Amino acid sequence: MIQDTKKRVALVHDYLNDFGGAERVLKVLSEIYPDAPIYTIFTVKGSSAYKKFKDKKIVESWFAKIPFCHKLISPLRFLLPAIWNSFDLSEYDLVITSASWAVTKGLKRGKVTKEICYLHTPPRWLYGYDESRNWENKWYGTLVKGYALIVGHLLRQYDFRQAQKVDLFIVNSENVARRIEKFYRRKADHIIYPPVDVEKFKSLKNPYFKGKYYLTGGRMTSAKNFDLIIKVFNELKLHLKIYGSGILEKELRGMANKNVEFVGKVNDQELVELYQGARAFITAQKDEDFGITPVEAMAAGTPVIAYFGGGYKETVVEDKTGIFFEALSVESLKRAVQSFETSGYKKIRSADCIKQAEKFSKDNFVKQFKRVVEDVM
Repeated sequence: MIQDTKKRVALVHDYLNDFGGAERVLKVLSEIYPDAPIYTIFTVKGSSAYKKFKDKKIVESWFAKIPFCHKLISPLRFLLPAIWNSFDLSEYDLVITSASWAVTKGLKRGKVTKEICYLHTPPRWLYGYDESRNWENKWYGTLVKGYALIVGHLLRQYDFRQAQKVDLFIVNSENVARRIEKFYRRKADHIIYPPVDVEKFKSLKNPYFKGKYYLTGGRMTSAKNFDLIIKVFNELKLHLKIYGSGILEKELRGMANKNVEFVGKVNDQELVELYQGARAFITAQKDEDFGITPVEAMAAGTPVIAYFGGGYKETVVEDKTGIFFEALSVESLKRAVQSFETSGYKKIRSADCIKQAEKFSKDNFVKQFKRVVEDVM
């Protein structure tokens, strides 16, 4: 049991749609505080996140009443201050905000309430980091860029003000700690890595195990650079499996050769089996905040081939749990895969991968988070 029920606690999260890394953190927080309601902008009924939290008390904002709200939140992002201001959280001793896209911070009310912000990242779209959508090549890209400049300027000011109201910042990586110092002029109070259910993925393979396919996956957005990975495997003609779905799925399927297999959305057990059977997991996002999928792969005893940047540098150990490639180019990734294919996999033992993944376990997260809360309250 990891519950903590002594305090009146509210959890606040951007919105509930896809069940990704941020939602995995929220799920563990909701286990620590099982009676805490979850305040959010909207919930997409029937979505993967909705299914994970359907037994929790969820309090949606007025924006959730708007038809197609999940499609409108991005163009109507200038409404974020009005959305968050509509919640009154003054009855709670502690407000825990899980913040990334939607400026989900600075929401406490009254002098008694404390706010801890678990920051996945300052909003990527506000500070020039790669986003899920790439508008530049669209015919309306210029209009979107102009709109973003105006709205972004105002919301950066709002984001900075909200950040100053937070009592304590917990960040998910050293990478994000540097960002809040740069953008909020505050130091992170604690770094607590996101929780990974290491035991669920664990598979102690033969030290020189060589799986039948390479694996990548997640939300199919431009920031993940799946197109780069597909181009490399089109050339190498090696078997690549891709799990997940997203706005770019149709485009990515269209560019892939027959050796690239799309397996779609998978449940937890199917994901475990994919990791355990893979030769290596490949991840290529630029400026990844933390990156939970490489840790899941290592927990399954599977090596990682990762871009040398962002949170990957904190999780993958060169030549011990995986290898890096230096540039987001076809040639750089191709060289890394060829090197791994010829001799790299022999350097990496599954036991070392699992040991590294255990640093990011769910138990460690729970212990560290509860210790921080005890100190604050």
